[in-house]
Amino acid sequence: MTDERSPIDPDRLRERALDALTAARARTALLTTCVEEPDLMAQHSPLMSPLVWDLAHIGNQEELWLLRTVAGRDAMRPEIDGIYDAFEHPRSERPTLPLLAPDEARRYAAEVRGRALDVLENTRFEGRRLTQEGFAFGMIAQHEQQHDETMLITHQLRRGPQALTAPDPEPVPPYAGPSEILVPGGPFTMGTSTEPWALDNERPAHERLVPAFRIDAVPVTNAAYQSFIEDGGYGDERWWTPEGWEHIRTHGLQAPLYWQRDGGQWLRRRFGVTEVVPPDEPVLHVCWYEADAYARWAGRRLPTETEWEKAARHDPETGRSRRYPWGDANPGPEHANLGQRHLRPAPAGSYPAGASPLGVRQLIGDVWEWTASDFLPYPGFTAFPYKEYSEVFFGPEHKVLRGGSFAVDPVACRGTFRNWDYPIRRQIFSGFRTARDA
Repeated sequence: MTDERSPIDPDRLRERALDALTAARARTALLTTCVEEPDLMAQHSPLMSPLVWDLAHIGNQEELWLLRTVAGRDAMRPEIDGIYDAFEHPRSERPTLPLLAPDEARRYAAEVRGRALDVLENTRFEGRRLTQEGFAFGMIAQHEQQHDETMLITHQLRRGPQALTAPDPEPVPPYAGPSEILVPGGPFTMGTSTEPWALDNERPAHERLVPAFRIDAVPVTNAAYQSFIEDGGYGDERWWTPEGWEHIRTHGLQAPLYWQRDGGQWLRRRFGVTEVVPPDEPVLHVCWYEADAYARWAGRRLPTETEWEKAARHDPETGRSRRYPWGDANPGPEHANLGQRHLRPAPAGSYPAGASPLGVRQLIGDVWEWTASDFLPYPGFTAFPYKEYSEVFFGPEHKVLRGGSFAVDPVACRGTFRNWDYPIRRQIFSGFRTARDA
């Protein structure tokens, strides 16, 4: 059996879209009101845009798709389209552009949202692929939440006093379960053809034959990663790909981003606070090269994207692929660490209610997990609604990450959701788990 779902009536679909859009805008407001205007206008890293660029870009994309494309309305401010086109200007150049000031950006985004809600109220959810089952509204909610995660990354890069706060995850006893889980070989359904808000790179559903393998029951922890460091992992060429070895030597990498040695212990900076690195949390802010080197040092490897998704979605008893590891129900706080509810990963072994049918934990939330796979299209892929979302990124330059992080909202996180980035990236909320052949 492949993935299935019940039909959604228009009123419920409209309510779902409204809730997703409203939640995204509330988070955007939090991320752009907790600091003063100079921090909004500043570029805190050449890797990231000024926060005010993201704010106006969110409104511009919403106008482009919901007002102009769905509703056929005239452009509100066509003169700013080029400024907020993510492909026209790299992030490093965006501070030099004539950006809207924070108050003007807020007014623009708010005016767009007011008109977009009118469009939502009067849109039919059938007859057009773009609006079928509310796809365009779901796409825009996901886009805003993805930029909210990007803005949270910028907050972590930002120097200065703490601006954001959130409660810590619930403490849990140290994980005492099996270190790895056997995933039986055989076919499974990868991707989706039925999830209404799934993006083009998640489609279509197709069968994959996967040999048996073993995968870590929980993500690799800070304590485990420290063992790699203490064993001289960063100084031993054996564990690194040639590109990875060149990268860490050129940039002098010796530990995850934001870590620093203080006597006999490791400290890290997290959203303006310096703290001892917690040993039981999943390791965070490592690039693909670091994850791959650790796996080699441990006598293992990174899982392929296909293996990761089978471990997360396949139910051996029924043979079907679930929406999430725990089933088809939308994520709840008992399932996963999502939505910026906390500003850190939960300890390894948390959320037993979110485990996969085979017992693999924390596949959704906490940290994005690097896989061994390049970002490539599925068989039968069709770009929709524009090539620049996925198609232009396909190829060996980008590695796939799966599962989401504590910074990802549930609307932008599914068992089929695919993220990708360059293998050198460390500012993202990335960790990993390892695997081996059975």
